[in-house]
Amino acid sequence: MSKQIKTQADPEQAVGRTLSNAEQFLEKNKNILLYTLIALGVVVSIYFGYQKLYKEPLKEEALGQMFAAEQYFRLDSFALALNGDGNAYGFLQIRDEYGSNAGKILPFYIGYCQLHLGQYEEAIASLQSYKGSDEIVAARAMAGIGDAYVELSNLETACSWFTKAANYRDNSYTARYLMKAAAVREEQGNIDDALKLYERIKLNYSQTAEGREIDKYIARLTIDK
Repeated sequence: MSKQIKTQADPEQAVGRTLSNAEQFLEKNKNILLYTLIALGVVVSIYFGYQKLYKEPLKEEALGQMFAAEQYFRLDSFALALNGDGNAYGFLQIRDEYGSNAGKILPFYIGYCQLHLGQYEEAIASLQSYKGSDEIVAARAMAGIGDAYVELSNLETACSWFTKAANYRDNSYTARYLMKAAAVREEQGNIDDALKLYERIKLNYSQTAEGREIDKYIARLTIDK
C-alpha cells in the first residue's frame, strides 16, 4: 500500500523538480534574459519609428511629387511627364529620388512615356519591371511591350506579347489587344491566324468598339481567301 502511495506521489515530485530547475535557470540567467528583452524592445521601437517617422512621410512626399507628372501623362505630354518641367519632378527624377516609395505603378508610367518618345528598348525594360497587382495595368504593360517590339520590327515577339496581354485577364481592353495581334499576323502574311483572332473578337467581344467593326475585317480576309 505504501509503495502505491509513493508511486502516485512521483509525478508531483517531478513537477516540483521541474519548477525548481526553471527557477534556478531564471535566477542564473536573469540578466541575459533582461538584456535580450530590452534589445528586442529597442529593435521593435526602431522599426516602428522608422515606419512612422521616415517611411510613411517619404511615401507621402513621393506621391505629392507624382501629381504633376501624372497630370502631364494624362495630357499626353510625355516628355514633361518623364523628365519634369524644371519646377516639378518627372517620373525619372521621382524614381531616382524616392525609389519604391513612389509606388509600384511608376515603372508603367516611365515605360509608356519612353514608348511614346521612341525609346523602345528602354520602354521594354521599364514595362517588364512593373510588378504591381493591378490586372488592367499589368495587361497594358504587356501590350506596351508588344508595341515597342513592333517598332523594333520584331513582329513575332510583338504578337506573343499582345496575345499574352489578351489572355492575361478578360477586361475592356482585351479586344484591342487581339486586334493588335491580328494586325501583326496580317503583316506577317499569316491570314488564317489573323482570321481566328478576328473571329474570337466577334464571338466574345461583339459589344466593344472593335467588335462592332469586326465584320468588315473578317469579310476582307474571307474575300481575299
